[in-house]
Amino acid sequence: EPFCRRALQARERTLGAEHGDTLRSVNNLAALLSATGRHSEAEPLYRRAAEAMGRTLGAEHPSTLTSLNNLATLLKCLGQYAEAEQLCRQALEARSRTLGEEHLDTLCSVSSLAALLSAADR
Repeated sequence: EPFCRRALQARERTLGAEHGDTLRSVNNLAALLSATGRHSEAEPLYRRAAEAMGRTLGAEHPSTLTSLNNLATLLKCLGQYAEAEQLCRQALEARSRTLGEEHLDTLCSVSSLAALLSAADR
């Protein structure tokens, strides 16, 4: 974790808060925190990455959609099923439209939505 934070701080300082490499560092730190069960600390980072990528890269850019999927997965872990489902469906629809039904990223979104619906007993 200290190395992730150090990389993020250096990228923010040298590249700016919304540079793609900085946002990847934000996402990496969020993933690390989430993987260690620190979901409430990861949530604002995942939100930051998704929102900034949407602004800078566009709503249907593959990196933006990956960030939405990551945030949705975290929200599922937090039991926030309604918002997680909205984000999963948004990522799935955009990926289906832009990448095709059988693209690996699209299938990842299908899997994420299925896991969410199962967790929510739907």
